Amino acid sequence: MTKLRQSCLVAALLLGSSLPALAQFDEAALPSAGVLDVVDEVRVGLAFHGVYYTMIPQNFGDWDTSRLEDVTFDVLFTSPDLDAFRWIGAPRPEIGATINLEGEDSLVHAGLTWQAHLFDSPVFVEGTFGAAIHNGYLGDEAPAGRRKFGCRVNFYERFGIGADLSDNVTATLAYEHSSNAELCDNNAGISNFGLKLGWKF
Repeated sequence: MTKLRQSCLVAALLLGSSLPALAQFDEAALPSAGVLDVVDEVRVGLAFHGVYYTMIPQNFGDWDTSRLEDVTFDVLFTSPDLDAFRWIGAPRPEIGATINLEGEDSLVHAGLTWQAHLFDSPVFVEGTFGAAIHNGYLGDEAPAGRRKFGCRVNFYERFGIGADLSDNVTATLAYEHSSNAELCDNNAGISNFGLKLGWKF
């Protein structure tokens, strides 16, 4: 494991350990308490890089789970109090990033996340749709073994199943995918899979 990878993992763990305490602060005690009216949940996690390449998870026996080298960060905002958002199911806007610690393909994404609990249980399913920008290769300049993404900005989808561990803490298994749906000459999609811990405000 490289020093950079070790440092990023330690930073992610330290950030994760501090978020539960922040989530339990009295809002009035925070200098910018109004931010908590906008931010609904913050998540950090680790993911296997490039487990597959299609949007829909399939052929699980062909997944490559040898590369646990991504750190993920997500900020989910409160669904806006607007009729347009209520009409489409009150999704939460979100921004996030998947950072590869080995210097390969990383993503910064934005989108809308829909979530539904199953039969009034703590278990939920969710889906995200949006766009992502990446730092990977686009075409023939890609060295052997690296993906040719085609477009710099691609579609972004994520599917997850999770549970409320408490009133403030969640855990989500998430499969994310980014590709361009054949809008560019190349369309080598990438799918990552990992566990996210979330803290709700």
